[in-house]
Amino acid sequence: MAGCFLPRAAGLFQLRRTTTLLTGTRFYRGPEPEPPTLKQQSDGIRRIILNNPKKRNALSLSMLESLRENLITDVDSDDLRVIIISAKGPVFSSGHDLKELTSTQGREHHTKVFHTCAEVMSLIQDIPVPVVAMVNGVATAAGCQLVASCDIAVVTEQSTFATPGVNVGLFCSTPAVAIGRAVPRKVAMEMLLTGTPISAHDALLHGLVSKVVPEERLEEETLAIARRVCQASRPVVALGKATFQRQMAQGRDAAYATASKVMVDNLALSDGQEGIRAFIEKRKPVWSHRAEPAHD
Repeated sequence: MAGCFLPRAAGLFQLRRTTTLLTGTRFYRGPEPEPPTLKQQSDGIRRIILNNPKKRNALSLSMLESLRENLITDVDSDDLRVIIISAKGPVFSSGHDLKELTSTQGREHHTKVFHTCAEVMSLIQDIPVPVVAMVNGVATAAGCQLVASCDIAVVTEQSTFATPGVNVGLFCSTPAVAIGRAVPRKVAMEMLLTGTPISAHDALLHGLVSKVVPEERLEEETLAIARRVCQASRPVVALGKATFQRQMAQGRDAAYATASKVMVDNLALSDGQEGIRAFIEKRKPVWSHRAEPAHD
């Protein structure tokens, strides 16, 4: 029976030889798949990069789930002050992956896609740090929704924005939630009903974006905004962002009541009092970046 077994060295050689014969080379598993998003962080600024340029950075379910994870990871850490969302390639995002929206995938999967997308868009506005879109290229459908959901959007002169779903039989109803709250109603309806793209300068005119810059200055201008945010008190920024979102959904009188109460709450923060003292004493404030009370 012993003659039935190859010596160990010979067995390894035979295995390698067989592998070479079968594949023409050594066994190779291929490169690991690229993650749908990339995350980097330094000096209080988190960079989230949409990382599927071959598919026009489509907001597939995996892309949305990765984006959600990048947004919420350590979101309450004092080290995080602002988030920048950008993309690789000439397309910021083309919107949902239509291959995930065929009948083959089924209603349950479709529901999961749109539920996750709505969760991500809401998270952008609900998390305590500002989120800045840095756009260089095309943003359509849910990609345009992503831009509209961000607190600030800095874009290049060649960037364009559209909601072309109507032209493929899928009206951009969920993108309309964010876009309809960012631009005048008639502008939103023209975008939604025709699918016609608007230029970066028209997007600025109508309030969809914050600033239009030459391509070579996009990074510089976006980082300048992010660094300016980092200079402020984290709890003051968080309180201000949350209050802005809340009062915008209210009528005038209710909004003033909400904002007035929050101003008093802001004054009760230690950083609120530190800022006032620094102004009176003509010095730079020294923020604690903690939501600690200065008084009752």
